[in-house]
Amino acid sequence: MKKALFTLAALALTATFSIAAESEKETREDIAKHRTMAAAHEAAAKCLESGKGQDVCNKELAKACKGIAIGKFCGMKHEH
Repeated sequence: MKKALFTLAALALTATFSIAAESEKETREDIAKHRTMAAAHEAAAKCLESGKGQDVCNKELAKACKGIAIGKFCGMKHEH
């Protein structure tokens, strides 16, 4: 009985560490995606400051965020 209880406890502990490791990995991936989106938005702001049109800058933004963010505005939309 003690051996079965120990085995069950060890299994639960292993599963907990596995879940925590996966969660940490997902968190690191989310951080990287947010940094990529932030850089793309900064580039879009600079694009607009340079005098390029909204359409040109939005196309560049969409290209920079492809596969990372949801929607055509790189996961971020405001009053335009």
